[in-house]
Amino acid sequence: MTTRTPGPHSVPLVFTDEVAAALADGEPVVALESNVITHGLPYPDNAATARKVEEAVRAGGAVPATIGIDDGRILIGMTDTDIERFASTPGIPKVSSRDLPAVLASGGTGASTVASSLVAAELAGITFFSSAGIGGVHRGAETTMDISSDLIQFTRSKVAVVCAGAKKILDLRLTMEFLETHCVPVISYGFDDFPAFYCRSSGLRAPHRLDDETQIARAVDTHWALGNPGGVLITSPTREEDAIDGDDIEEAIAAALRGAEADGVRGGAVTKYVMRAVDRATEGRSATANMAVLINTAEVGGRLAAAHARLRREETP
Repeated sequence: MTTRTPGPHSVPLVFTDEVAAALADGEPVVALESNVITHGLPYPDNAATARKVEEAVRAGGAVPATIGIDDGRILIGMTDTDIERFASTPGIPKVSSRDLPAVLASGGTGASTVASSLVAAELAGITFFSSAGIGGVHRGAETTMDISSDLIQFTRSKVAVVCAGAKKILDLRLTMEFLETHCVPVISYGFDDFPAFYCRSSGLRAPHRLDDETQIARAVDTHWALGNPGGVLITSPTREEDAIDGDDIEEAIAAALRGAEADGVRGGAVTKYVMRAVDRATEGRSATANMAVLINTAEVGGRLAAAHARLRREETP
């Protein structure tokens, strides 16, 4: 393990040897969130899933770096022991970007979300991050103002985010409007539409489609060369054989949202409540599809990170 503090009064970053060596050599690295370990499947399935996701990144040609917070330090890459500990320890809190200062200053431990993983990835010099699905604008946000911090962080962190779009339980039209308003490039890799997590299409066309991995890598670098402060969102749909038809779960989502309202579920708890309700309604099919999205997106993230690393080597004098 290697500990590095980026600057005066900054938090320590603890790199696994593999991640540190890859970054030093200009090899591709893909950051991953640890929230899927602590707030996903029960133990030991959560640990097994985390390892499968890391293996998928490797299959794509990159080194995985699962992000976590431990004793006031940011872990840039987790050892197998770390994964096992996070997976088997109950009560590890979810830490978003707004929570990082307090958790780190108090020496706390936590699981990273999309937003906090982007903060950590940029500090560590990791250009790519992979997630099954991003947060977005929630249904009814015009009265609740419930908008995921993921969207805000995209405008701040210079990290390319690879995902399968956003969950269908969100208001995907408003999510796309938010991304457009805040000038976040959205590029669909090999597909016309913006995907909806384990549904291949949200029914919304993506603003840009690129089928070539090198072109996507060049678009990422061009975004930053133009002086833009935030990241690029790259979407890739789940495989056809793993997908769930959107019409099949829309009724289940609507019923789950009514249930959440009746039970007084608010804020970040809504997503977990609705996803579990949908899983019950689909008799477990959505949970299986969720796993497939995680693995497929991680492999795509590895391929795109590898293409970006090759491009940078080719263009370096």
